[in-house]
Amino acid sequence: MTTVSVPTPTTGAPRRYVVADLGGTTLRIGGTAEGTDRVEAVRRMATEGLDRHRGLSTQDLQDRVVEQLTRELEAYLAGPEGAGASAVGVSFAGPMTKDGTVLAGPTLWGGPAAPLPITDILNRRLAVPVVVANDITAAAWRYASAEPDPFCLITISSGIGHKVFRKGEVLIADSGHGGEIGHWRVDPRADAVLCECGGRGHLGGIASGRGVLAAARRAAAADPEGFSRSALATSAHRSPDGITNEDLARAVRADDAFATRVLRDCLLPLAMAVNCVFTAIGVRRYLFIGGFALAVGPRFISLLGDELSRLGCFGLGEEEIRAMLALGAADDDHCLLGMARMLAEMLPAAAGSGGEV
Repeated sequence: MTTVSVPTPTTGAPRRYVVADLGGTTLRIGGTAEGTDRVEAVRRMATEGLDRHRGLSTQDLQDRVVEQLTRELEAYLAGPEGAGASAVGVSFAGPMTKDGTVLAGPTLWGGPAAPLPITDILNRRLAVPVVVANDITAAAWRYASAEPDPFCLITISSGIGHKVFRKGEVLIADSGHGGEIGHWRVDPRADAVLCECGGRGHLGGIASGRGVLAAARRAAAADPEGFSRSALATSAHRSPDGITNEDLARAVRADDAFATRVLRDCLLPLAMAVNCVFTAIGVRRYLFIGGFALAVGPRFISLLGDELSRLGCFGLGEEEIRAMLALGAADDDHCLLGMARMLAEMLPAAAGSGGEV
């Protein structure tokens, strides 16, 4: 395992960047200036991948995603919002090699597909230099300067990913391995829940936003009486298939018993994952971002703290265990702001080559 430095951003004349965040559900593109903490003129659109076109092959989905990303970046650069941009930064929801090749996109195109040299593709198509990074690596740049102690950033959204940072370094292999705790197998049963990567029993298939939603629908179908007493029944028009992540988050925030029980069950393996990281390397700071975790809000941390406290963390008391867990900023700009900060520092070395950083 190698480490990659997370330097302090340099100072100088502000440059303008176009930054994009390609997730399993949504593609977002915006503009920002070097040294600022805001993203402007953000365009949001559904990702043309697995979430919208589940009947297509993995290769067809990969082709659709790449074409959409390239097309939308070209359009943004050509418009007034992208005028004067000196570089493009893209955060990508999947593991990458050091040279910028995407190895997998479980939430984007599902199972195995051809390795994707996304950095080379974008540098050939766009008129400015491009840097591409794993989405959680990018997001961490938003927090690295504000977190003096080692920390683990975990996203709970379409899937689950993480990165561990210590003294300005992120642990990641040049081959792209590391930071994919969502694909840790927490359920070894042959009939365990199927993950979108094709494996079974993976943490991301159980505790991600999509995983919790699937669990809620299964629970509603298996326990119609309990479901009928839940606020979810009203919002879903009495149909288990009508439940949405928004419904779930709202019900959990309101302490709905049925929805809370579903989430608790899904959070147990996530608590096991936090426990494993803590026990293995001693990190005592865990920040949670991602659409589902932030939608549930502080109650997500409280419920996760319950499960982690029940498991116990060797050498820590309950208050110390709960103090390890926190939510990130309550917005969806983590990757966009992080990419801008990465560009400000890494562009001189990365221009024209890009890659995982």
